[in-house]
Amino acid sequence: MSSDPMPPYDRRTASRILAELARPGLFDTARPGLLDTARATAAAPIAYTATAMRTEPNSHLTLSQRLYLERYMRPCRPDQVTGATHRITWTDSDGIPNTGHVRAGGLGPIVPIAMRETVLALWHSLAEDGALHHRIAGLGDGDRAVLEGSTTDADPIDIFRVGIEATGRALAQHALLSGSTPYRTPAEFACGLRDSGIFAAVATRWYWELQASTYRRGMIPVAFDVQPDRTVRYSAETVATLRAMKDATIADAHAVMHRATTTEGLSVAAAIEKYHDELDLISRQYALLAPGSRPACLAAMPHQVDGGHYTLLPVVVDRFVEVFTAITATLSVAGTPAGTDSGSGELTVDDHLFYVPDMNCKHCVRTITGVLESMRITVGDIDLISKRVVADFRSPRNRHRAFEALRDSGYNPTVLAPVGPRGPGLLPGAAVRTRLPETTR
Repeated sequence: MSSDPMPPYDRRTASRILAELARPGLFDTARPGLLDTARATAAAPIAYTATAMRTEPNSHLTLSQRLYLERYMRPCRPDQVTGATHRITWTDSDGIPNTGHVRAGGLGPIVPIAMRETVLALWHSLAEDGALHHRIAGLGDGDRAVLEGSTTDADPIDIFRVGIEATGRALAQHALLSGSTPYRTPAEFACGLRDSGIFAAVATRWYWELQASTYRRGMIPVAFDVQPDRTVRYSAETVATLRAMKDATIADAHAVMHRATTTEGLSVAAAIEKYHDELDLISRQYALLAPGSRPACLAAMPHQVDGGHYTLLPVVVDRFVEVFTAITATLSVAGTPAGTDSGSGELTVDDHLFYVPDMNCKHCVRTITGVLESMRITVGDIDLISKRVVADFRSPRNRHRAFEALRDSGYNPTVLAPVGPRGPGLLPGAAVRTRLPETTR
């Protein structure tokens, strides 16, 4: 049992701290150069591979999708879920392998690929924002303790990075539904989601684990209703189902905490330590919510900052859509044949190294490590930024089975290594580099 005191849990104060750090607005000072850099980066073509999703017999869902639906998405029904038809892999302009999902008849691979490039552009802008780093350095111990106790990624830069990536996930994931919208190009689709308030709906109606895990599996439990003004809204059934799933998740978290603190007599800190994996899966913040209260997205909370009204979420969304639109104006992508990994042959030193493109927060790091260690595979190194993992596989078959276990957990490991500037040689097979049409509808 841990004797360390629990850091203070206060989501509203944590949100205010982030708002004050971001004010007057993230990326504002770097905006002109940010757009120019984004357009220049997108000028080089990106090669990708596409692999058809293997659904179960007589089902539109894969095994991983069905298992996640049954275990963690009650009362959502299979018919309420739209799944991807293809998984794509590519290497981004930072030389990092990535995985995404697309649906035949939709807007195509350009959406997840351009989304990733937008994430990178905004991440780089954060890293170069000296004024932001100065404000972070000036945080007091009390503010840092609140961030540690109220968020998964306690460092402000990490929190902003994860928020930017979550914005991109929302865009790419909803693109699976582009066929049911009036939007016909990637840029029009991004602007349509923004103007319809869909990013805010994700922040307030979804919960973190649902968004991250369904995104990794290429599925979305949402349906759109098109409005007369060409905006889209979640259907009434979607709103009700999202609320019911969130309520079930909160109830699960409270049940774990109640059992630990009453039946077992543990302190809150000891309960979280003992049931770390279970509470982390269903979001520790819900276990700490007061009875009857509902969770709120840190970025969506309004605040009075410097005498004015300020909310972080629309700032991030507006800039994300602006950069995404600039990138899609010049980005070209091309498909290459996919390779295979049968798990045969002999292991080499390099075979202990692989990448998990959809590893995007510290929760992912813990989950991936847990999956491998449950198979008695030692994790030598795991790096969130480069998506790089080094593990002590015992044989090619052991590695193959580990990869399958990670896929069942919603992750898509790849042995594709970063090799520097992107181009036609990054992925196996020859490709004719042609500009994809704005829509493949």
